Amino acid sequence: MVFQSHALLPWMTCVENVYLAVKQAFRGAPRSELMDRAEQALKLVHLEHAIGKYPFEISGGMKQRVGIARAFAVQPKVLLLDEPFGALDALTRSSLQDELVRIVETTKTTVVMVTHDIDEAIFLSDRIVALSNGPAARIGRIWKVETPRPRDRLKLTTDFEGIKYRKEILEFLYKKEPFPQSAS
Repeated sequence: MVFQSHALLPWMTCVENVYLAVKQAFRGAPRSELMDRAEQALKLVHLEHAIGKYPFEISGGMKQRVGIARAFAVQPKVLLLDEPFGALDALTRSSLQDELVRIVETTKTTVVMVTHDIDEAIFLSDRIVALSNGPAARIGRIWKVETPRPRDRLKLTTDFEGIKYRKEILEFLYKKEPFPQSAS
C-alpha cells in the first residue's frame, strides 16, 4: 500500500526504509539478498543516487518514490494506492504518474488507486469506478477507458475520447450524484 504521505521512518535511510518492508515480506532470506532487493526497488524508481540518504535530505516527490519502491519491493499481486500524488506539485505529480505507468508495465502488477483527480484517473486507468456520495457510498458508475497505451497526457486534454470521459465523469459527479443537502 502507498499512502497519501510517504510514511517513511526518519531515522532510517531510503534503502533501510525499503529493506524494512522486504525483511517482513521475505522472512528467512539472507540479509544480502533482501538488501539487494531493496536497492533494486529504489533503482526501479530512479533513486539509486539517494540510497543512503535520510528522508529529510530528499524532496517530497522523492519520498513518495521511496514509498512506491517499498510497495513494489515486496512483489505484491495487487498494489493499493491512496491518493499517492495528492500532496505534490503538478510537475512532480505528472512525473510520478509516468513512473507508475512505466513500473506497472514492467512488473505487470494490478493497481487499485483512489484519486479525486479526474485527469489522473483518465490518464492512469483501464477502469474508473465512481462512488456515490455520502456515508453509505456505493459504486455509482464504471467506465472502461479504451484509450490505447501509451497515453499522451497533452493529447488526452484535446482529443475526443479524453474530453468524452472527462465530461461523462463530471456529469455523473455533479448531476447524477449531487452532494447531499444539509438538514437545516
